[in-house]
Amino acid sequence: MGEDGAVTSAPQRPDGQTPAPRLIATDLDGTLLRDDKSVSERTVAALAAAEEAGVEVFFVTGRPARWMDVVSDHVHGHGLAICANGAAVVDLHAGREFVLVRALPRAAALSVVEALRAAAPGTSFAVEMTTGINYEPAYPPFFKDPGAILATAEKLLQEDTDDSAAPVLKLLAHHNELAPDEFLELARSAAGSYASITRSSPTALLEISGHGVSKASTLALCCAERGISPDEVVAFGDMPNDIEMLDWAGTSYAMGNAHPAVIAAASGRTTANDEDGVAVVIERIVAERIGRRQQDSGAELPERNF
Repeated sequence: MGEDGAVTSAPQRPDGQTPAPRLIATDLDGTLLRDDKSVSERTVAALAAAEEAGVEVFFVTGRPARWMDVVSDHVHGHGLAICANGAAVVDLHAGREFVLVRALPRAAALSVVEALRAAAPGTSFAVEMTTGINYEPAYPPFFKDPGAILATAEKLLQEDTDDSAAPVLKLLAHHNELAPDEFLELARSAAGSYASITRSSPTALLEISGHGVSKASTLALCCAERGISPDEVVAFGDMPNDIEMLDWAGTSYAMGNAHPAVIAAASGRTTANDEDGVAVVIERIVAERIGRRQQDSGAELPERNF
């Protein structure tokens, strides 16, 4: 996923003193996951250590709920994950049950389709719903679902559906010729008044959510329920769909393989996803938390094993 040279040296820590973190928010693809989509043993151990030390971990991803099996075994405590760029909160302990849905109104999605057809001819669309994904015949075969409906976006989003129609989580837009960042800028200019538009793919594939829906805004809701302030959150990411979350969190790290705009937005930088950059920082957070507890109790500090 990365679009910048990888960092292989020690992470760059943010300047100044930050409160002891109470919550870690991490993206998955290109961040927590290695390029082969696996979770390394080191990362598994770091996630468990964070939860044991009293630091909650939230997976915050653009993935739909049905693609969360890769990390389902590694979510502890609350069991919740933020999916579809903030459009859904799901309970991984309860079979990916939807706890919160922040839908994209169909009328707004249709307005985006109309605007992008005019501004970027050749755009093809897919519609991600709580029940699965449907797409246009011209949409690229990324992960084709044999049960999907093939139709124009206008038909898939028709407004005369009854109240039982599944909520729309994301509209996906792909272009075969435009550069990814060029397509994102064009789409925001043409359709940004109707919805939130971002991207996380190395291709010209845009992810379109309800206006104001983002990883950051849904994470803020989850943190408010827990009485956790932004200053008590450490966030990790690598692509433009992570930028708002990294801006919102009190401490944030861009991966060594991150997009240049992500590096500019984060307060710190860690090593690449294939070098367990998230685990590197979590290990330090846990060690410092244990150290503070030992100091408060007056006990002798244990030797660090990280």
